[in-house]
Amino acid sequence: MQVFPLKCIFEEIKTQTLMGFWQDFKSFAMKGNVIDLAVGVIIGGAFGKIVTALVEDIIMPLVAIFTGKGEKFNDKYILLKPAKDGDVYKSLDQAKAAGANVFAYGHFIQTVVDFLIIAFFIFVTVRIISRMKRKEMESAPLGPTPTEKLLVEIRDLLKNRQQS
Repeated sequence: MQVFPLKCIFEEIKTQTLMGFWQDFKSFAMKGNVIDLAVGVIIGGAFGKIVTALVEDIIMPLVAIFTGKGEKFNDKYILLKPAKDGDVYKSLDQAKAAGANVFAYGHFIQTVVDFLIIAFFIFVTVRIISRMKRKEMESAPLGPTPTEKLLVEIRDLLKNRQQS
């Protein structure tokens, strides 16, 4: 009586499990939606950099001219408590380096503006795509569903049987 070694059986199970996992992953990854999502994430990352540059280099310098001494808006802060009593700081970086407690509102406002611009463009893009899909659905003629086609075939077969 020959007994198969357990090692052989476990190796076969392991191979089948890995192959099944790989096949499942491959079918998931090759679906159109996943690839579209990956492309969207890459383009979104690049678009985010463009928006950040727009806000940091164009919008916020203009805002800074109208709101203060022309300094970078990103450096706006309120000193809550100096690191040492009597310390005076010329910039946000200097205050942070000294360990002062600061309320850095400039960077927060700049980040909010970034978000609002990106959210607006995403909203506009989704709206355009929705309208295009809606027009596509309205223009496409509605044909019978596969179930309706099958029912028509059954009806026709029954008519032919009754006539014979």
